[in-house]
Amino acid sequence: MDTILKYAVIGVGSMGNNHARILSDMPGIDLVAVVDTDGQRARQIARRYNTRAYTSTDALFEKEKLDIVNICVPTIKHHEIALQIARHGINFLIEKPIAMSIEQGQEIITVAEEAGVTMTVGHVERFNPAVIELHKRVEAGELGQVFQIEAHRASPFPAHVLDVGVVTDLAVHDLDVMRYITQSEVQRLYAETGQRIHATHEDQLIGILRFEAGMVGKLTVNWLTPTKIRKLSVLGERGMFVVNYLTQELTFYENGATESSDWLGVLQGIKPGRMIGYVINRQEPLRAELKSFIQAIRQGHSPVVTGYDGIQALALAESVIQAGQSHQTVVM
Repeated sequence: MDTILKYAVIGVGSMGNNHARILSDMPGIDLVAVVDTDGQRARQIARRYNTRAYTSTDALFEKEKLDIVNICVPTIKHHEIALQIARHGINFLIEKPIAMSIEQGQEIITVAEEAGVTMTVGHVERFNPAVIELHKRVEAGELGQVFQIEAHRASPFPAHVLDVGVVTDLAVHDLDVMRYITQSEVQRLYAETGQRIHATHEDQLIGILRFEAGMVGKLTVNWLTPTKIRKLSVLGERGMFVVNYLTQELTFYENGATESSDWLGVLQGIKPGRMIGYVINRQEPLRAELKSFIQAIRQGHSPVVTGYDGIQALALAESVIQAGQSHQTVVM
C-alpha cells in the first residue's frame, strides 16, 4: 500500500479552493493544511475540508511536515513562495504561469533541481481528455500534414485578476497546448493587443504564430466576451479537428476532396465529408492533473508538464505582449 502523502494548499481563492476540494477526498492523500493571508477565508476552507488553517507559510513550515504543496497564490507571489518551498525540500505544483518573468521562473527550476524536489506547472488544459485524444490522433497522422492551429478563449472580465493581463493569465494555456499538439516551437509571432477595461494590463489579444514545423497558429483571446468560450481547431490535409474544452467534445470534419476533373470540380476544391464525434471519457482536468503529479512523485519520474514547459509558455506570452506593444514581429 502506498504511503500517505501529507499535502498543503497555499492560497485558497477560487482555484486553490478547487485544489483543496479534490485533495480532501483523494485516496493516499492527507490534506493537512491550507494557507491564506485572509484568515477568515483560510478558516472557512479548513472547516469545509476538515483540515488546519494558517495565515503564513512560516507558520505552516514550522508546524507541519509536508510531502507536497500546491501554490495557488497570485502570480506576483509565485517566485518567493516557490523558492521557500523548494529550500524546505518539499515537492510542489505551481499554478500557471510559472512566475512573473523568465528569470524568476528559471531560478525556481534551478533551486528545485538543487534541492532534489519534483515540481510541475499547472497547465491544466494538458489534462483535458479531449485535448489528450486530439494529441493522440494528430500524432498518429490522422490529419496528415498539419496546416493550421487556432485557439479561441474568451471570458467575462475577472475583477480579481490584477497582477497580470489576459495574455499571461489565459493565452498562456493555448500557447502551451499549441506546443503540445504541434510538437514544434514557435519561430516568430505577431500580435495586436488592447486594454479596454483592465486598469493596468491588456485584456484583448489577436495573435499570429509561425511554427518551426511550418504550420500557422492563431490566437483570439479576451476578457470582454459576455460568455465563456474555450475552443481549439487543428486543420490539416485530411480535414479538421475541433475541441470544445468546456464540454470535452472532439469532432472531426473530414476533407471530402472532390474527384471531379471538370472545371467546376477544380474550382470547388475541397468539399465537406463526414463529421465524426468521438466518445470521450470525461473527467475533471484538475483532478487528472493532481493524480498525475502525485503518481510522478510516487514513481520517481518526470511530470507531464515540466518546469521547461512552463518557461517556454511564459516566454511565448512575454513575446506576445512585446509584439502587441511594439507592433513589430518578434523572432524567437
